[in-house]
Amino acid sequence: MRRTPFELAAVATAAVPGLTPTAAASAPDDAADFDSALLLDSEGKRWRVRSPRHPEASARLETEFMILRAFAPAIRAELPFLMPTVAGTVRQGALSTFVYAHLAGATRSIEELSSCSDALAKEIGTALAAVHDLPQSLVNNADLPSYTANEFRQRKLNELDQAATTGKIPPSLLRRWEHALEDVALWRFNPCVVHGDLHEDNLLIDGDSVTAVTGWTDLRIGDPADDFAWLVASNEQRFVESVLRHYTEARRDTPDGHLLRRSALLAEFALAQYLVKAVAAGHSEMTGEAEGMLRSLADDIDEQNALAAEEAAAADLAASDDGPAKPAVSVTAISEAVQTDNPETAATTPPVTVQPLDEAAVDNATLDKAAGDEAASELVVVSGKRTGSTPGAPSESDDTSTKALQTVEPAPLQDAKDR
Repeated sequence: MRRTPFELAAVATAAVPGLTPTAAASAPDDAADFDSALLLDSEGKRWRVRSPRHPEASARLETEFMILRAFAPAIRAELPFLMPTVAGTVRQGALSTFVYAHLAGATRSIEELSSCSDALAKEIGTALAAVHDLPQSLVNNADLPSYTANEFRQRKLNELDQAATTGKIPPSLLRRWEHALEDVALWRFNPCVVHGDLHEDNLLIDGDSVTAVTGWTDLRIGDPADDFAWLVASNEQRFVESVLRHYTEARRDTPDGHLLRRSALLAEFALAQYLVKAVAAGHSEMTGEAEGMLRSLADDIDEQNALAAEEAAAADLAASDDGPAKPAVSVTAISEAVQTDNPETAATTPPVTVQPLDEAAVDNATLDKAAGDEAASELVVVSGKRTGSTPGAPSESDDTSTKALQTVEPAPLQDAKDR
């Protein structure tokens, strides 16, 4: 049963001694997990109340409380944003309600953020960099999860196997994710501290500033791509690139080149995780919604792949229309039917003729290659003249005969021509 703001105000007075609420209003939150309210007390201060609706949500709040206590004042002072501060808590049965000091700012939709100014994109990128540069001892000392790059990839493979057992994932998506997860090079990254549940609802914005970051229930050491998945899911390339640019400038560690690719994969895979959660809960409406989103994703990817294949085919066709590059000389086999009236001349005539091409047909790249080739170091043929190994240097004679050319049997030459 959902609690009203006034009921939450009454609970808050038990959590924070001396608190005297004078006004209460509902606050945006995850409605499936929490009842929330904003309070105004007799001194004009504001507070936020979060009351879990089930034991799992209560455990998340208790985990966040432990994490927030791990952030010493010195660490908080280094951050470019504020963090929640727990003012009090009260336990009712198996559930614990928490009261927080109010934080300025308001959440914005992903559509609003994706069309934001570069100044706000810089704030978001800087906030992400600050989280990822937190000392890893903060996580280790709090006994929170920590994963190496390979351990993180293996966990995703296990989650993929679990999702496949539902029988509700389109086969094309299963193949796509499996191939990506088996690409070891894609998963070479430096693990760092990650928020783990970052999205638009956990950012408080005031103007072009990020005033606070909330939702610290999943802090861990892992893949920084986790905190970029929600950005990539916006499908606004300008916004994502702007945030990434400022993030890269602010970070002490250089981000890996596969960060956004893994982020895109994790954004897609989040739908499979949602499906698994819905199936496990026996929630038919959520299951149907997840299946629909997965089918739409599969259709979109198939359409993109088909378009990419068409563009590649068109590019190949355009390249083939240009034809192969012409060689510096053309070699033509002499027909056996060609005879000569002079026997002496016939005896010395080579079985091939070398026909020089027009100078305009010989490009610099071809001449450079010929000049650098060891086989051509003793002879460079230009417009039918024989020159020394140094281009442009005068030769002893402008001999235009073919005596210096090596005689090659017709069959191999014909094969080379055919190739």
